[in-house]
Amino acid sequence: MICNIEWNILSLEDWQNRFGMLERGNLLQSYGYARAICPLNRQKARWGLIQIDGQNAGMVQILEAGILGNLFHAVILDRGPLWFEGFSSAVHIQTFFECFNKQFPKRWGRKRRIIPEVEDGPAAKALFKTLGFERQASPGYQTVWLDLRPDEDVLRAGLRPNWRNKVKKAENRGLEVEWDETGKFFSGLLRNYQSDRVKKGYDGPSASVLKALARTFGESEEILIGQALLEKEVVAAIFILCHGATATYQVGWNSETGREVAAHNFLLWQALGILKEKGIKNFDLGGTNDDSAQHVKRFKEGLGGKTVTLVGHYF
Repeated sequence: MICNIEWNILSLEDWQNRFGMLERGNLLQSYGYARAICPLNRQKARWGLIQIDGQNAGMVQILEAGILGNLFHAVILDRGPLWFEGFSSAVHIQTFFECFNKQFPKRWGRKRRIIPEVEDGPAAKALFKTLGFERQASPGYQTVWLDLRPDEDVLRAGLRPNWRNKVKKAENRGLEVEWDETGKFFSGLLRNYQSDRVKKGYDGPSASVLKALARTFGESEEILIGQALLEKEVVAAIFILCHGATATYQVGWNSETGREVAAHNFLLWQALGILKEKGIKNFDLGGTNDDSAQHVKRFKEGLGGKTVTLVGHYF
């Protein structure tokens, strides 16, 4: 089996069309993410079409930084590669990373960071060890995926009982919900999110990253910001990014009043219908873990999604 990665041979339109056909085209592999993040980190992106035995098998986006003709070179592959239908087997994954190793071999002066979009397990760990990658001690990236293709009544039945009860509670309280796809609500959301983050001390993306994402995705109306109001006062808000046929829950915040009336639950539930109308097939609810964010994990799993843990961080 022969693998080749052809870099930057697709037009942007062709790349976006192919990305839109992926079942789970995650945020970190999207063109919009590279366009937002590269200027912040002084990086450049490359977009690769993966060919196996002459067939188009998948796609991959990497971010790079280098000086002195790449004598000092950093290459980042986060949550890739992504595969077209009929590919993604262990053999395909192995063949891709063998090719990646040849194109970006370990050497003095080069730093590699790789988070393969490969589910965790003994076989996956053994594969990357065989390929010569070294695993960092941190646990594998974990997220919750929700399939949006079923009808709304099926999605509602998939809610965990406590989640369903909270949605009913919010409906009975008469919350008003407003939606924004251009970014007009962003400054208010960011202000409240930063205040909430400082107050509660949780990890989350920086203001500069969120601003870059909002600006970039907002230009093509690929953002969805929802805010819940009770008696004309904003009590909760969420920020979602759309990319291809996938959406990612980025951040949100909840006031004490919002928590009492289950506003956050209500916003996410209402968002599912809007995302379905936009043609979104899968919803990535974002990072969780079993240590410091167990309550976040339980909250996201309450929507009825499936928790997926990736094999880990490698270099």
